[in-house]
Amino acid sequence: MTTLPETFHAFRIRGEIEGAWRAGVEPVSLDELSPGEVVIRAAWSSVNYKDALAGSGKGRILRQFPLIGGIDVAGTVVSSESPDFAPGDAVLVTGCGQSETRDGGYAHFVRAEAGSVIPLPEGLSLREAMILGTAGFTAALALLRMERLGQRPEHGPIVVTGASGGVGMLGIDILTRAGYEAHAITGKIEHLDFLTALGARQVISREKLHWGQRPLEPTHWAGALDGVGGEMLEGLTRVIQPRGCIASYGMAGGTELHTTVMPFILRAVSLVGVSASTAPRDDREAVWSRLAGAWRPAHLEKIATREVTLDQLQDVFSDLLAGRAFGRTLVRLAG
Repeated sequence: MTTLPETFHAFRIRGEIEGAWRAGVEPVSLDELSPGEVVIRAAWSSVNYKDALAGSGKGRILRQFPLIGGIDVAGTVVSSESPDFAPGDAVLVTGCGQSETRDGGYAHFVRAEAGSVIPLPEGLSLREAMILGTAGFTAALALLRMERLGQRPEHGPIVVTGASGGVGMLGIDILTRAGYEAHAITGKIEHLDFLTALGARQVISREKLHWGQRPLEPTHWAGALDGVGGEMLEGLTRVIQPRGCIASYGMAGGTELHTTVMPFILRAVSLVGVSASTAPRDDREAVWSRLAGAWRPAHLEKIATREVTLDQLQDVFSDLLAGRAFGRTLVRLAG
């Protein structure tokens, strides 16, 4: 039986105190953590854009303070009040309110609700699960939802916007593994060779997009994974093939959408929303099964470009928000 230390380190976000944002590494005890049936010895976490917004105070992510940051975690069960898990089980948690309404994964020990814990699927290590993390889960959930609406590889290429980001990179790899022809749109054309190596058959500079302003323009793609929103999403609605699907999972380029109903009525285009943090358990299990199997990205180690400790998180957040980050950053918690 594992004996837990009285205190352990965690990256705790306290919010704004006396006009200054307070967040950093501090000792915590298990009793201070959000309630849950499963205690996990954390091995790895990851850094997502949402983590950077939460940890830096640049976005209104947390619903209460203080909370431990980190929307992802993978590790080994220490104790469980749920019959579904036993000490020694390898598990992961992504989203499910972590670093939003409850303490998250930036800690050496995590307490989670049993319903949010997923057994590590055979075919993935704990580290690989966190290279994927919420980013890979989001891309795969988007594809799952598209396929439920009839999207198939033989219909034509799928375009990925924001392709130089974590979801975009993993999306290209996942699409390729699933048998699709993936195209990439990026604002960082210097990453052309990297995106091509991941499987992108075409890489298009965002600055060179010219797809017209009419409600219906000549079609370019059978579907799209979009994490940009705003004008990018507006443009996509005009150029997707009949019966194609656009999966919307982000709004980095804006929250407003100015379009017409014509693509949805005259071309039967579907626009489907993707919420990784609130996905039901059945979908979570289905997605992780695919990520460990037929959709398992072929370039995980290539996409994982940085490893850090809790003490280095603030620097990572600054780089990510300033557009200096590239690839996936892992947070090493064990050892």
